[in-house]
Amino acid sequence: MISIKGLSFIYNDTKEPALNNINIDINEGEFVGIAGPTGAGKSTLTLCLNGVIPHFLHGDFYGEVKVDGKDTVDNGCAKIAYSVGSVFQDPEAQIVSTRVEDEIAFGLENLNIPRIEIAERIKESLEMTGISELRDYSTSQLSGGQKQRVAIASAIALRPKILVLDEPTSELDPKGSLDIFDTLQRLNREYNITIVVVEQKIQLLSEYCSRLVIMEKGNILLDGETRSVLADQETLQRIGVSAPPVTRLAYMLKKEGLYQGGFPINVEEAYLMVSKVLSEKSR
Repeated sequence: MISIKGLSFIYNDTKEPALNNINIDINEGEFVGIAGPTGAGKSTLTLCLNGVIPHFLHGDFYGEVKVDGKDTVDNGCAKIAYSVGSVFQDPEAQIVSTRVEDEIAFGLENLNIPRIEIAERIKESLEMTGISELRDYSTSQLSGGQKQRVAIASAIALRPKILVLDEPTSELDPKGSLDIFDTLQRLNREYNITIVVVEQKIQLLSEYCSRLVIMEKGNILLDGETRSVLADQETLQRIGVSAPPVTRLAYMLKKEGLYQGGFPINVEEAYLMVSKVLSEKSR
């Protein structure tokens, strides 16, 4: 679904590459999390997936990016939008209408979708994101989490095969963050939408994503199944990425020789780990 080969990008006003020889393939239906310290190139990578780079943000672009078989250099953002839906860090930055229904219709109207089909897609996207009751609300009345869901609904109304999100929970409380990831998980599982999400809250990525990509200074350092990536504590600690507390606990227990099993990624698995360690210690 996504194929990136030898991708490097240098913004016009900088000398150092924001991305440096990125190579990655993402299959249909994957739920991929991207994390890394500030300046790692995470947001730049998302902008290459939806065509904003190189069509609106200019610089030295090398390599190849294909989404759903479309080369992002040869195809403009409008064509790429049929395959890739984008949700940015600040929903305020992409909400342009005063009413929820009009906001979802905006992108569809710009793609000249027939009016009857627009009505069907609005209804469908509201149901998919669980916000049907907000249809007639003013966008100014919405909470941060509701605005983010409206942004997601607007993106999936275009019926993309890929949904790319850049830190969608940055301004949300823990419950709002969980609600957003529950929505993404539902879209992934029930509609087979490929999800690529940049997120600083690595605990969320560990619980929801099947694959984790760790970036630093424009490079991909780690890429693989979430549990195996989180197990590389030395690399994560070196670049300042904080693994979930349960994973760090397992790492410390292993260093002390108290635990030899796999790395837990949620509280339930950590409970089983600690129970096993205590049971063995009591013998």
